[in-house]
Amino acid sequence: MITTVSTQPIAGQKPGTSGLRKKTPVFMGPHYLENFVQAIFDVVGAKGKTFVLGGDGRYFNDRAAQVILRMAAANGAARVIIGQGAILSTPAASHLIRLNNTDGGIIMSASHNPGGPTEDFGVKFNMPNGGPAPESVTEAMFKRTTEITEYKIVESQDVDIHTVGRKALGEMVVDVVDPVADYATLMESLFDFPALRAMFAGGFRMRMDSMCAVTGPYATEILENRLGAAKGTVTHGTPLPDFGGMHPDPNPTWAHELMAEMMGENAPDFGAASDGDGDRNMVVGRGIYVSPSDSLAVLAANAHLAPGYAKGLAGVARSMPTSAAADRVADRLGIGKYETPTGWKFFGNLLDASKATLCGEESFGTGSDHVREKDGLWAILLWLNILAVRKQSVREILEEHWRIYGRNYYSRHDFEAIATDRADAMVAALRATLPDLPGTEIEGLTVQAADDFAYTDPVDGSTSARQGIRIMFTDGSRIVMRLSGTGTEGATLRVYLERYAAGPDGLDHDPQEALAPVIRAAHALSRLTEFTGRTTPDVVT
Repeated sequence: MITTVSTQPIAGQKPGTSGLRKKTPVFMGPHYLENFVQAIFDVVGAKGKTFVLGGDGRYFNDRAAQVILRMAAANGAARVIIGQGAILSTPAASHLIRLNNTDGGIIMSASHNPGGPTEDFGVKFNMPNGGPAPESVTEAMFKRTTEITEYKIVESQDVDIHTVGRKALGEMVVDVVDPVADYATLMESLFDFPALRAMFAGGFRMRMDSMCAVTGPYATEILENRLGAAKGTVTHGTPLPDFGGMHPDPNPTWAHELMAEMMGENAPDFGAASDGDGDRNMVVGRGIYVSPSDSLAVLAANAHLAPGYAKGLAGVARSMPTSAAADRVADRLGIGKYETPTGWKFFGNLLDASKATLCGEESFGTGSDHVREKDGLWAILLWLNILAVRKQSVREILEEHWRIYGRNYYSRHDFEAIATDRADAMVAALRATLPDLPGTEIEGLTVQAADDFAYTDPVDGSTSARQGIRIMFTDGSRIVMRLSGTGTEGATLRVYLERYAAGPDGLDHDPQEALAPVIRAAHALSRLTEFTGRTTPDVVT
């Protein structure tokens, strides 16, 4: 029986760079999830349509899935394809949307944010191309949340989502699918699995830390079962509602256990980690960390070694805060290079129009045109394919890359949970100084240009303004500052720092030491301590 429930708008249901994220108790509050889901269906339409549904297994994932199924049925959806146990990594969900030609999908995740009864939850809608909804759609959803007066839901028992097979919910078909199988088949079509099996059989050792998050089943099936990596290669491989108390963000700070192993005695040949919903990755060699910006550049330079990219790349796209290392590869290859705002949705048009093949963000996100999301396990497999073909270590590949292209020393400093008014005041004050900065000398650096990054999409002509403050110096160094939209508490200030060394000398410094004058300049120009009271970042990557 379809029930129409009276409701009223709930303030603050505005999606950020990747969906609506709030503390879990907020989502569990009266009408909160239902209002937002109804807004989604009101905007995209549900009658007669097919959707994909899944999430990263965090707390409330299973209950939210039942609500969304019942609301989809009440709004006239014909079919929902759901991962077994309501589990789907974000890239796997994107693949299922594309593979089945569905009308989009709903993904339940707060990505790399912590999970649990008092931690974070999120919901986002992905379009029929498999990519996150663009701003025009998310703005329409937000507008709808400010007008909503009712939502529709079917009153029923829970659907059995733990057994693979076809179920019914009223007149709607619910197909419960193996969350891993189709994705693993896609990976096998892109990479040289026989070469990878031979590499593992020859004694190659790796460690994959899935951080008690969604990639555990995917990594275990692909790495251990299909490629023959030793049992136990995948650690923290069981997805848990609270991620085992971990912060499922694959960076050196939170993946400290992996970092300690890779920097210690008898380290494996290769280390990797992924995040809550499986779309981010960290890559580590024996005794050497690979920054996401360098990773994107190395993958772009070597992608042709994998069967799925043997014909070469159409172009490479990077988010604006990501270092320019990938641009240097694109220039050498004679292919397109694109600089977009932060948010994977901005890559979608470039991928759909075949202008770019590889895309990357400095926030540990890398992907290609195989799906319309960043894809952590895909990036790890591409690295493994490159290692198998080149028969070199991660360190050897990185150092050779720097000799050819020069090195973009790069780091991101995060200042978390700043009082929003103080963060806003600091950014506003810095923005006001931008016209007068060119020609300024500070810490031995001369400002060449300063702006607030604006983007015009080369495919559809849409524009996005105020995407981050950029301060560029004459020697190629750069400072970028932006407030993040992925947190749930206060404001997170991200400070991106870059300094280019052309080589052959100066390629082997510690990044923080190489960047020291740029760091001091960033603090001085922004008056960071004056506005926020902070002197040191919470997270350095």
